[in-house]
Amino acid sequence: MLDYTRMSDLNIFLQETESIDYKNPIIVEQINLLKAKSPSVIDYIKNAYEFVRDEISHSWDVKANIVSKNASEVLINKTGICWTKSCLLAALLRGNRIPSGISYQKLTRADDASDGYIIHALNTVYIRDLDKWIRLDARGNKATVHAQFSTEEEILAFSARPEFGEVDYIDNNPDLDKRLVEILHTVDVVMNIRTDFDL
Repeated sequence: MLDYTRMSDLNIFLQETESIDYKNPIIVEQINLLKAKSPSVIDYIKNAYEFVRDEISHSWDVKANIVSKNASEVLINKTGICWTKSCLLAALLRGNRIPSGISYQKLTRADDASDGYIIHALNTVYIRDLDKWIRLDARGNKATVHAQFSTEEEILAFSARPEFGEVDYIDNNPDLDKRLVEILHTVDVVMNIRTDFDL
């Protein structure tokens, strides 16, 4: 579980960035829709998480041609890879004054390391009522992925396998890594994205 971040540090997890553009009108509209059906903060976090996980397709799963580069583009396009889906969830949370960050895993592209590695992004969320950070993975479920909302245990899309060189960084970052942002702005086809580097 993530280490507790001091209250004085939480503001960096509430800031708007180029990738987490929560003041965009389309994001604001979605925040208001989620608020309307969420009687509590926990309900809002769960509803926002399940919206991004279930209503926004993962670009690889649907073989999307378009590359969504930030939170608002993911919402407009209804698709994104894990990097920008995590930006959308962070935007929906930050726009409702709920601190959220991004955590990373280094995973193999195949069942072993023969096809290189990919950086996987997921979210951190600070729940004030529980005085703790949790991690949520809104990548999107499929036959081999069963991530769930939980405040008690991590039920993520993937578990890192050290025997294949995979790493769970268990980190907490206030914005999408600049190297990933650069890749999103230069790649034309999502399936061509490669990240054979450590974060």
